[in-house]
Amino acid sequence: MALTQLPSTEPSVAAHEGILRRQSSRESAARTYARSLPIVPVRARGLTIEGADGRRYLDCLSGAGSLALGHNHPVVLEAIRSVLDSGAPLHVLDLATPVKDAFTDELFATLPRELAESGRVQFCGPAGTDAVEAAFKLVRTATGREGLLAFTGAYHGMTEGALAASGAAPSVRVTRLPYPQDYRCPFGVGGENGARLAARWTESLLDDPKSGVRRPAAMIVEPVQGEGGVLPAPDGWLRRMRALTAARSIPLIADEVQTGVGRTGAFWAVEHSGIVPDVMVLSKAIGGSLPLAVIVYRGDLDTWQPGDHAGTFRGNQLAMAAGAATLRHVRENGLAERAASLGVRMLDRLLRLAGEYDCIGEVRGAGLMIGIEFVAPEGERSERERPEDGRRS
Repeated sequence: MALTQLPSTEPSVAAHEGILRRQSSRESAARTYARSLPIVPVRARGLTIEGADGRRYLDCLSGAGSLALGHNHPVVLEAIRSVLDSGAPLHVLDLATPVKDAFTDELFATLPRELAESGRVQFCGPAGTDAVEAAFKLVRTATGREGLLAFTGAYHGMTEGALAASGAAPSVRVTRLPYPQDYRCPFGVGGENGARLAARWTESLLDDPKSGVRRPAAMIVEPVQGEGGVLPAPDGWLRRMRALTAARSIPLIADEVQTGVGRTGAFWAVEHSGIVPDVMVLSKAIGGSLPLAVIVYRGDLDTWQPGDHAGTFRGNQLAMAAGAATLRHVRENGLAERAASLGVRMLDRLLRLAGEYDCIGEVRGAGLMIGIEFVAPEGERSERERPEDGRRS
């Protein structure tokens, strides 16, 4: 369950029924969480949400990964209040401000050194998918090429180009590559052999003139696939992807929207393998719970002309202040390292449970980005549901 109910501390508030009813009748059919979670949050702190009906819940959604410090953390609230009390403008397009300067300094202090030393940052629209689109536009401009390399199981957002890279929109030319994993290995072998075969597949596709795949504008990869099932990329395989793309002058885009800001046990998930991508796509936690998205990229890719990529809401001062406070707090308090140590403990205990219950097919993850794959008990599974055929139970 995404939200775990705690004992009620106040009488129920009947008004929440009216709110639920009105929003249900007015919102689009695409609404998701509200469809299965009939609560009306009115207060929150840390991991706890209190509903209008007086009930309290443990929030395991964490704003889809955007709440790196939980709800209403004191350092985030103080940063927001500081901007509000200062009289600073809240909306200034992409003009330079002290708040933006402080955020950029803090962000660059966390980046892989090689990227921080020569990198550029582009403030995009407020969502991660906006940053993904900006990254695609950047590499197409810089390389003069079209087409993308992406991976089976990927998720990069809900706009057209991002959906194409995720395998859900046909209008953008995307070549789909195998993403290595053990439990449902696309080659049926798993482990190092499976990762090696996945890398050879990619290399052959790029180098074989009869493959039909022209040299693309970029490759985009999640260091840990989120929506694909919490699948950490093997470090050796990810280093191989970096070597393959670098040797062929193909920019490598690392989508760290879900994995960034300490969640995987390193500040950025690419640090596990030691690679330095050409472009990093960042959102969710970098805004300290408020909407913020950026791309950071190698300086030599910065071939845009003034106005080539713009947008009204690129200068969210409150999000930059909250984001800088969050990045600083995570860095100064070693929260990525804490996620790594807690993740080891949690994985160990979950693996013990997996040994006891047939309904747990696999436990996997990095740091505190952990997934449990549930399957039908062995006696109830048909042949076509078994892991080796690549289908998800």
